[in-house]
Amino acid sequence: MSDEEQTPIRLSFEFFPPKTDNGREKLKSVRQELNKLNPDFFSVTYGAGGSTRDNTKGIVKAMKDEGMSVAPHLSFGGDDEDSMVELLAEYKEYGVNRIVALRGDMPSGVGGGLQLVYANELVAFIEKHFPGQFELEVAAYPEIHPEAPSYVEDIRFLKQKLDAGASSAITQYFFNPDAYFYFIDECAKEGIDKPIYPGIMPITNYRNLARFSDNCGAEIPRWIRKRLESCGDNVESITATGTEIVTELCETLLDGGAPGLHFYTMNQIEPTSTIINNLDLVDLE
Repeated sequence: MSDEEQTPIRLSFEFFPPKTDNGREKLKSVRQELNKLNPDFFSVTYGAGGSTRDNTKGIVKAMKDEGMSVAPHLSFGGDDEDSMVELLAEYKEYGVNRIVALRGDMPSGVGGGLQLVYANELVAFIEKHFPGQFELEVAAYPEIHPEAPSYVEDIRFLKQKLDAGASSAITQYFFNPDAYFYFIDECAKEGIDKPIYPGIMPITNYRNLARFSDNCGAEIPRWIRKRLESCGDNVESITATGTEIVTELCETLLDGGAPGLHFYTMNQIEPTSTIINNLDLVDLE
């Protein structure tokens, strides 16, 4: 793409809230290093049923105090409406202007005390109580949500979330760029015209990635599985091969018109930093 053709690429990084003091100290150094890459924002996840609520809030406040743009993930979980309004008001007081609104998941082994409020309902709730005060991100699934009744219905669910007031969507990670481009085309047919940002998962531990991907419905193409399996247990080889694969994926996505990239960093500097540098995105603002 030439400079004349290129529109600004949105870059964002995702963290999960650490549970230990050591983890929090490590994340501090990680985010300060990744912040040098000029991301548009960092997002911070919210555990199943809101189980990391206080940890998420603490990380968000610390990052805002450091002058970073932060988008906390949010779902109802076990919170009632008053508690949710109070939390959103706290985020507003911190200077947060972006929220990732999700249905969320039930923690394993938990009974009926928690509620699953669909993301379109959460978006509408936020817009009702804080109209126009947050940029709202929602989730999208190029390879279909594991619980969706059909591909078409899943796209319609996404449209409901965007129509309720969300301004854009971030996808589940994937490794087949054709899945993303087909998804974008099908979304357009349903009247979706808001940006959909691909989620990118760097590869460092193939066994963990394969197990997690099987559970969440993210396909690892056979050629990638075979290349990574050929690395055996050699961590350096897996990381180098994975970095090459993910860099090529990102290049294909950006060349094909993806509006930006959202990296699931797993609270690590590498290989996300190397991939960004490979893509020459560091100077984009």
